[in-house]
Amino acid sequence: MASLRRNVTSRPVDLTKLINERIREVPDYPKPGVVFKDISPLLADHTAFAAVVDAIVAYYGRGTIDKVVGIEARGFILAAPVAYHFGAGFVPVRKKGKLPAATYSESYDLEYGSETIEVHQDALAPGEQVLIVDDVLATGGTAAAAAELVRRSGAEVAGLSVLIELGFLKGRDRLPELDVHALIQG
Repeated sequence: MASLRRNVTSRPVDLTKLINERIREVPDYPKPGVVFKDISPLLADHTAFAAVVDAIVAYYGRGTIDKVVGIEARGFILAAPVAYHFGAGFVPVRKKGKLPAATYSESYDLEYGSETIEVHQDALAPGEQVLIVDDVLATGGTAAAAAELVRRSGAEVAGLSVLIELGFLKGRDRLPELDVHALIQG
């Protein structure tokens, strides 16, 4: 059987540069005036993807998180491997009507409309430490709604970790009670 090992030299990684080089900006999507941050190129690069997951886990420390909430849909992609590395459960927060069992719901406004998200009522237990993970923090509406769902479940929000924070939209201002961790500012 051939060896699958690669000869890899360990080099320090400039995470900010790595992330910025692998995010594609798509103007006027999903509507005119919005610049969409496409993380697909980052996800396709195993080094960048692994570095992002490792940075989130390192910030909070292994053994500190019981569950990781991923917000639909790109938050799922980041949250699942983060949960794995924490040895924690993964909990999807989905758009209204997408979960099959009894849910808690929360509505909110975002930069280009309004939305409702839900979580299963039995997904989180009282006292659990929960990290919320998403790709982008924009106006803060989605993150605030997800935090409210976690609290309504009786669990505690340990923090919010995002790949990109769009600081000019001041989403962090809507989350004064949360530890907000952003890997880059966009």
